[in-house]
Amino acid sequence: MKNKRALILKYLFFDLLSATFTWWFFFRYRKKFLEPRKFGYDIEVLYDDNFYLGLLIIPMAWIILYALSGHYARIFRKHRLRELGQTLVACLFGSLIIFFVLILDDQIATYRDYYMAFLILFFLQFGTTFFFRFLLTSNTVKKVHRGVIGFNTIIIGGGQAAAGIVSEINELKKSPGYHFKGFMTYNGEDVVMEGSGLKSLGEFKKISEVVQREQIEEVIVAVESTDHRALGDIISHLEEHPVSIKILPDMYDILSGSVKMTSIFGAPLIEVNREIMPAWQRSLKRIMDIGISMLCLVVLAPLYIGLMIAVKLSSPGPTFFRQERLGHLGRPFEIIKFRTMFTDAEKEGPQLSSENDTRITPLGKWMRKTRLDEFPQFYNVLKGDMSLVGPRPERQFFIDQIMKVAPHYRHLHKVRPGITSWGQVKYGYAENVDQMVQRLKYDVIYIENMSLAVDFKILGYTVLTVLKGAGK
Repeated sequence: MKNKRALILKYLFFDLLSATFTWWFFFRYRKKFLEPRKFGYDIEVLYDDNFYLGLLIIPMAWIILYALSGHYARIFRKHRLRELGQTLVACLFGSLIIFFVLILDDQIATYRDYYMAFLILFFLQFGTTFFFRFLLTSNTVKKVHRGVIGFNTIIIGGGQAAAGIVSEINELKKSPGYHFKGFMTYNGEDVVMEGSGLKSLGEFKKISEVVQREQIEEVIVAVESTDHRALGDIISHLEEHPVSIKILPDMYDILSGSVKMTSIFGAPLIEVNREIMPAWQRSLKRIMDIGISMLCLVVLAPLYIGLMIAVKLSSPGPTFFRQERLGHLGRPFEIIKFRTMFTDAEKEGPQLSSENDTRITPLGKWMRKTRLDEFPQFYNVLKGDMSLVGPRPERQFFIDQIMKVAPHYRHLHKVRPGITSWGQVKYGYAENVDQMVQRLKYDVIYIENMSLAVDFKILGYTVLTVLKGAGK
């Protein structure tokens, strides 16, 4: 972790240095070449307030853009070709913004000067940034190949396929970075793997314990890729853990184009893509969560006060209802809502509400129809426990029941739970486990199609539900 922070700081330092140099050089270029072409005489280069203001803001703006684009994530898993593409796109986008905001109103001799100004800004920013990044990334890649940097890895599978991939990886001239901690069996096949030199870590059902104890970062699944049930079960269980998953392919996977080459010297493995949204969309989604939540908490403050008084007067008990739910990666958090039930609502144990539930107060029924009881969850969003849009979080008690008939429920823990969701908009509150399972398919479809455009649509339908009071 310490080495990771140090490497990120190096990237940040050289990115700042590149952006600072580019702004200084470009400022001089405008004064020495562009302005004299316009006015017909030499212009003295004076470092005025605009220069120093730009020197303060521009480099930091580049760092924010790079961070939002995911440049500082997975810092040890960078590749030079991917670095080239990411840097090219980010510098092109950032240069366009600077051009339209700061350069377009410059006084120029001809429009050709605009094109030259943009090209110089872009190529200088890209060239200096990529030069330092190439050096840092190359150094990291070499350390991975030498085995200096590695990722704690386990093999799932104990048969011939598992033994074969371990042997193939160990014989590679350049290390792909796997530091094998052992293997786990899925169907009890451990006879072949016993001779591989790897330690047996037990049955797959203990995966959560092993991932935490061994600090696992990579999991290689070496069961038959045609055994969809086994693969589905393994990937489903691993959803709750922040690990990189790779699957050993068979010849059909290779011929069908499922195996994408990421390294010339690496073993052929299918990497499970866990990036549900592009990094820049994830960042904008979180910015949108924070901005809208803060706005709602401030603007709707009078409504909050009115509802707090109304809830207090409607029945004895606290104003707010707090309850433990499971969120991103299965982490527990305390959700907060306006209380809509009488205080002894669950004296006989956890129960789901129904349309004619006598436990719900008269005010609570109205608040549930308009979804006003969910409004305090903007605070959960600010804390980072929730998002504006995402699958509704559930209690462990009901999750255990759902998992018996729908093990893929774990898929929902890949993202932050939300105040509203497609399942909530389409189906409303579930009255029993069967309805929760039916609603589940909408949330799974949402996760597989997550985008900012989809979020805006769901938020739009939610606002209509609130205004019409048409919630189920």
